[in-house]
Amino acid sequence: MSEDIERRFIKPITSASYPATLAALTLTVYRVALVGGTPPMALKNVLLLGATSFLVSSLSIFFYSLYPTKTRLWTSTALFYLLGLFALISAVFILLVFPTYAE
Repeated sequence: MSEDIERRFIKPITSASYPATLAALTLTVYRVALVGGTPPMALKNVLLLGATSFLVSSLSIFFYSLYPTKTRLWTSTALFYLLGLFALISAVFILLVFPTYAE
């Protein structure tokens, strides 16, 4: 009985925590960039896009764990996770182009 409860309720939370952690780290980088000066608008937008993508991915994987027959949830999990990764890679390239932005 406890194994069924764990599989049904705890596994979705555990699975959703991985992209949610990336979203929290992205928001931390966003906040640190704001403290350090005036970052380029492109950097702010890309970091917010990445954090939002990871949060949507986290929600999708949570609900997919509850309803595994909904394949659209798995597809949206993968797409939003990849979009978040692409946004973070873009943020790194923006930082390479604009290495110093403090005024």
